[in-house]
Amino acid sequence: MTHDEVRALLLSFPGVEEGVSYGQPSYKAAGKFFTWMWPKAPEGCIVVHLDNRDERDLLVEMDPATFHVTEHHRDHPIVLARIASVDRTWLRAALERRWRRVAPRRMVKAFDAA
Repeated sequence: MTHDEVRALLLSFPGVEEGVSYGQPSYKAAGKFFTWMWPKAPEGCIVVHLDNRDERDLLVEMDPATFHVTEHHRDHPIVLARIASVDRTWLRAALERRWRRVAPRRMVKAFDAA
C-alpha cells in the first residue's frame, strides 16, 4: 500500500477526520482518537490498535517484515504495520474493529445498515 491508499482507507470510515497529534498526522472518528502514522519509522508505518498484546506478539512473530513494536508501545496492545507490505484486507479489518470501538453507536448502526 501507499500512504495515499492508507489515508483513503482511513477516511472511508464514517466520521473520520484528519488531524495532528504531537505534530504528526492522526485521525479521529467523530472527535475520538482513532489512529496515527508513526513517523519515526523511515519506511512509513501506521499504528494499529489490537484487542490484546498476544495478538500483537503473534503478528510480529508471523510476519516481522510487516509488523513490529517499539519499546514505546510495548506495554500497549498496539502494533506498527509497515505500509508498503501490510495486507490491505487485514488492515481494513483491523481498522474497522478499532473504528467500531471509538465511533458513536448511532454511527456504527448506520454503517451496518448501509
